[in-house]
Amino acid sequence: MASSSSSRPWRSLCFVTLLAMAMGQTLAVFQPAPWSMAHATFYGDESASATMGGACGYGNLFNNGYGTDTTALSSTLFNNGYACGGCYQIRCTGSTACFRGWPIATVTATNLCPPNWSEDSNNGGWCNPPRAHFDMSKPAFMKIAAWKAGIVPVLYRRVPCVRKGGLRFSFQGNGYWLLVYLMNVGGGGDVAGMWVKGTKTGWISMSHNWGASYQAFASLGGQALSFKVMSYTTKETVVAWNVAPSNWNMGLTYQASVNFR
Repeated sequence: MASSSSSRPWRSLCFVTLLAMAMGQTLAVFQPAPWSMAHATFYGDESASATMGGACGYGNLFNNGYGTDTTALSSTLFNNGYACGGCYQIRCTGSTACFRGWPIATVTATNLCPPNWSEDSNNGGWCNPPRAHFDMSKPAFMKIAAWKAGIVPVLYRRVPCVRKGGLRFSFQGNGYWLLVYLMNVGGGGDVAGMWVKGTKTGWISMSHNWGASYQAFASLGGQALSFKVMSYTTKETVVAWNVAPSNWNMGLTYQASVNFR
């Protein structure tokens, strides 16, 4: 008996799902988290030049697509660098410095706000554990509150990172040590693990170096390179095939056609 046309969309969805699974891709979509309480300060000036670089290793935030909507995280949130790339909505609350309408700033975690044990946690040591704290760029802070306030209570939540284009892999190291900075990560924005595969090798597990960088101690020169990446938050995995050609070089950045959602 012929199947009804109403069943065809479901069959198509099942086919796409099976195809994605076969290719090492999953279809999970990162969902916003519940709102929580924290505090926020800012560092640098209106140019956000002080935010360049940072503990996540993203380098020039303008060139690499992050702009001025960024924040440093207290170590409680930073999670030894595994929070790098995560996106947050931040809303000022409970202060006369908050702007009317309580606007929201959406920022990416690009840096660490280290503890300051010489100051009390409630008087200068804002990033001391166990405090959840955001040290925002000044342009981002000025979207939610008057900068002269210095510090304000906020509501925050994790939200999906919306990125244009695919994952970006920036290569450093040498012929026997490949160090990769992973940028432009969508979805949860963060990374739990990464693997590299040359045209002459199987999958090689890369160890976490620091921030958003992963390393492999292997001789991979002369091989096209593919990468498998796992999200820290969602455990979603994507495979970026043949990201770098066989004549890849250190100091260059290669962009994949896939990303998290």
